[in-house]
This record gives sequence, C-alpha cells and structure tokens, in this order.
Amino acid sequence: MSAASAPVAVRRPGLLASPHLKRLLTCLMVGVVLALLTGKSGSNQHPASGITGTFKSANAYVWIAAGAVLWAAITGWQWRGVAVAETYRGLSARPRAVWAMRPVRYPSYAVLLLAAIIVPNWLNGFWQEVLVGQIAPYVLLAIGLNVVVGFAGLLDLGYIAFYAVGAYSAAYWTNQLPAHPPFTVNVFWAFPLAVVAAMLAGVILGAPTLRLRGDYLAIVTLGFGEIIQLVAANSKSVTNGSEGVAPNSVPNFSFHALGIHYTWPLEVLPGGHMPWYYLILGIIVVVVILFHLLENSRVGRAWVAIREDEVAAEACGINPLKYKVMAFAIGASTSGLAGVFFASKTGVFDPSSFPFQQSVVVLVLVIFGGMGSLPGAIIGAAVLQYLPQLLRSHIQQPDLYAYYGVILIAMMIFRPQGVWPSRRRAREIAQAEAGVGGADALGAPGAAP
Repeated sequence: MSAASAPVAVRRPGLLASPHLKRLLTCLMVGVVLALLTGKSGSNQHPASGITGTFKSANAYVWIAAGAVLWAAITGWQWRGVAVAETYRGLSARPRAVWAMRPVRYPSYAVLLLAAIIVPNWLNGFWQEVLVGQIAPYVLLAIGLNVVVGFAGLLDLGYIAFYAVGAYSAAYWTNQLPAHPPFTVNVFWAFPLAVVAAMLAGVILGAPTLRLRGDYLAIVTLGFGEIIQLVAANSKSVTNGSEGVAPNSVPNFSFHALGIHYTWPLEVLPGGHMPWYYLILGIIVVVVILFHLLENSRVGRAWVAIREDEVAAEACGINPLKYKVMAFAIGASTSGLAGVFFASKTGVFDPSSFPFQQSVVVLVLVIFGGMGSLPGAIIGAAVLQYLPQLLRSHIQQPDLYAYYGVILIAMMIFRPQGVWPSRRRAREIAQAEAGVGGADALGAPGAAP
C-alpha cells in the first residue's frame, strides 16, 4: 500500500468544539459566579461554608437559571437577530419620521419639561432627595462628559477633577478656605467664576496633552484627576487639606435683586428639596439648549470629523488640537456648575469626595445612555443613578453592585449603542456589524498614538 493511499486519520471534534455548548457553559459559569458573589459568606474557621451554604439556597439556582436564559437569548438573537432588527426598523420608521418634524418635536419637548416641573412634587421626601442629590448633578456631569467622549471621541478618565474645581471655587469665592479671595461674592456669582476656573483647568490639561490619542490620552487624564485630588489633600494653606470644607460653611443660594429676597431653604424642612430641584433643572435646561446649538454648529461638526477620523479631518483643514482643547474646556464647564451646586447643597466636602471611581461612573452613564446623544446622557444618568436607590430597598447592600453589573453587561451585549444613541452612533454600530468601519468612537480610525 502506497503512502498516498494510506488512510488518513479523521480527528473527531471534541465535545467542547460546539460554539453553542461553549456559550452555554460560559453563561452557566457566569450564573455560578454571581450566585457565589451574592450568596452567604464564609468564615476564617470554615472558609468553605460560604460555598456550601450558597448552593443550599434557592438563590443560587435562580442565578444559574438566569445564565441559561441569557444563553437562550444570545442564541436566539444570533439566529433571528437580523430579522428582528429589520422588523423593528420597519415599525419604527414612521414614528421616527413624525418625530423629525419640528411641529411635533418642539411641543413634545415642552410637555416633557412641564412633566419635569410637576411630577417631582408627587414624590415623597426620600425620592426628592435622590432626584436632587443623586440624579440631577450627575445629569449635568454626563452632559459635559458627553461633549468630550461623545462629540469629540476623547476618552477622559479624570473628568471628576473639574467637579472638584467647581466645588472648591465655590468655597474659595465665599471665603470658606484658608486662602482668602480678593473679594467675597454671593454663591450665585460663584457659578460663572467656577465655570471659568473649570474651563481654565480644561485648557491647562488639554493644551499639552491632546496631541496624544486613545489609551495614552486616557492615562494622562487619569493622572490629572489623581493630581487634583492629591493637591487638594496636601495643600493645607489653600484647600484646608484632608479636612476639607467645614460643615455648613458654604452658604445656601440666595437671591436679592429687583426687590426680591429669597434664600434656598434647608432640605430638612417640608418641601425643602424642591427649590433646589427647580434651580438645577433650570441650569440643565439652559445647558441642554446651548449644547444642542453647539452640536449643530461648525464646532460640533468639527468634533464629529475628528472623532470619526482625525487624520482625514486635519487633511480637510481642521485644527485637531484647537477643537480638542475646546471640547475639554466646554465639557469641563458643566462639571464646574455641578460642583458649585454640590458645594452649596451639601455645605461640606473634602478631597475624598472626588475619587477616581466617580469619573468611571460618569463615563458609564454616557456610554449607557448613548455616546454623542444629549437625550441619551440625560436618560443614562437618570436610570443608572435611580437603579441603586431602587435596588437598596429590595436587596442587601453587599449584593447591590452584582445586580448593577449584570444590568450593564446585558445592556452592552444586546444594545451596545446605548439607550438613546445619536443617529451617527447608531449608524456606526450598524456599519461595524456589517464589517464596514469601526463602531468605537474612542478607537476610530486614526486613533493610534
């Protein structure tokens, strides 16, 4: 028998060669890990008791079943996802066309604003506090970071530093820090001064570093955020160091003009949350209008061109460094506004109030809502800041972020473009799924250092 006619051994595929089986095992393993994370804790004497105790409870098998459901959903989407997407686009084409009409869209905005004014009055004190203290300030932060990440495509991991600049500016100009200002102002006048300080910080950060791109820029902005926190913690003669601002030292907002004298009340009083809510709602409305006009201006189009392909944008005559610095400065301005509001509302803060984790949280809000979309930034901040408060009333505190993480993972798997993406972002995702171009605005063509 010749070598050519020798039988060739056929290697049978192993049991784990099936992609569906691999996916099933992966999803079940995710369920097991989440069951262990949210299950009972062990002890030093009996470290394995947490594992055995976890699998004796029904909660573990609920998580494993959830993993199986996730596998079924992913598999079903792979088989019928294209058909479902086509059906959805067909059904939503008419509503999108109607929404694009200004006579429909602008009255809808007015109705939404009226609802935002009226509905919070029906909430109890706890949810009003959540709205004023947790949701509204992060809406401002998400709108500002959306300019940097969504419009210009720059990854900023030190964004919370501008929040700190705004807060310390309010304390400085109201004479509540060891460093005394040349003159003391009403805390309302701290708004424009804090905006200028935050924008100046954005320029200082952006001018020497924005020649970098992608991951390199992210590392530099991360370092900037850490530097601001360390400077605030160690500058005893300027910021009072780690002790920060004393309780109730930053005054409440007050208005004295045109014969009107009004001071925002303490929140512990009945109805004390609502004046603060209407103040920040007014700020948010003004910022959204200005940023909407900016998005559709020449500057906004330059940001989009830089985000999609910086090299091509520069070849077309756009100065990337100029517009990147503008994005950092303008995005920082809303963070400064939120910092002043935070300083006056809480009346007390210190450097530990501005950790790196908050920068990550704000970035998650923007991505979850939809990068490059103003409504998406608002929705992302509202949903993700509301969920932890809702979950706290139903689950234990140690388990909170496990559930929170599952929600984010599911969102990124089934709707990576976000809840309300911009039309450009949705188109990028569709083109990437079709194998044309890249969908990640943070790593678009030309994003190499």
